[in-house]
Amino acid sequence: MNQKLLWHLLAVGVVAVWGTTFVNTKILYNSGLTPSEIFFLRFLIAYIAIWFISPRKLLANSWRDEGTMLLLGITGGSLFFVAENSAVALTYVNNVSFITSTSPLVTVILGIVFVKSIKATWTLIVGSLIALVGVGLVIFNGSFILHLNPWGDLLALLTAVCWAVYTLLMKSVSERYSAVFITRKLFFYGLLTVLPMFLIDPWTVSLATLLTPKVAFNLLLLGLVASFLCFALWTVVIERLGVMTASNYQYLNPITTVVASAIWLSEPMTAIAYIGSALILIGVIVSNK
Repeated sequence: MNQKLLWHLLAVGVVAVWGTTFVNTKILYNSGLTPSEIFFLRFLIAYIAIWFISPRKLLANSWRDEGTMLLLGITGGSLFFVAENSAVALTYVNNVSFITSTSPLVTVILGIVFVKSIKATWTLIVGSLIALVGVGLVIFNGSFILHLNPWGDLLALLTAVCWAVYTLLMKSVSERYSAVFITRKLFFYGLLTVLPMFLIDPWTVSLATLLTPKVAFNLLLLGLVASFLCFALWTVVIERLGVMTASNYQYLNPITTVVASAIWLSEPMTAIAYIGSALILIGVIVSNK
């Protein structure tokens, strides 16, 4: 198999998994966990798992790089997921998925403004806009009248900005450190920076709740697959495909969200949703020409 094709397939696979996590998060929230608890337990499981394969090196090569790792932990960890989990608690998972999936456009804008080496091609811009239209059709599921909690909207938009910043920061360190090392630092600083949230919203979930099959299964899926495995793979994808190409695959996110929510949350798929899915695929293909 062509090696570049392999990285593209990995990008699709990672984003497909991440698309289902909105549903996993909603299930955990409905089971009594708070947004901060969901994030903390997810990253704790991932952090423990990654130590089994991580180099024992503790710090980055410079304090500047260590500071970048801290920012990765915030923008790709604590702030991103607490905002996303809170948004999922306030509104429909499909709506959160749509707003969050605008992160490629935010990445393009921030990249062009702040990173000199990043240039936007016409195919990237056109492909992004086609995919964005498709995302809108998929998530609104045929209905363009949204009944969203405004805070849910704003928090979802914050996650899009966070992920764009995270993606650009990753570009600055992915060539100098291994994917496993960066991912481990991300988990560590994500866990560290979320702790103050528990002063505002104290821990309430009981051990008995955590040990129920439904909660345990969804936490393990988020921790081991969506975090431990997918974050490490995504770091490699960014390194191999580049920031812009990799970030554009985020437009595929809503497809798996819609399918998963239809199965587990009984949210129906419509003909317009299928058309939207096709536009997303076309947009991704065009943007990667």
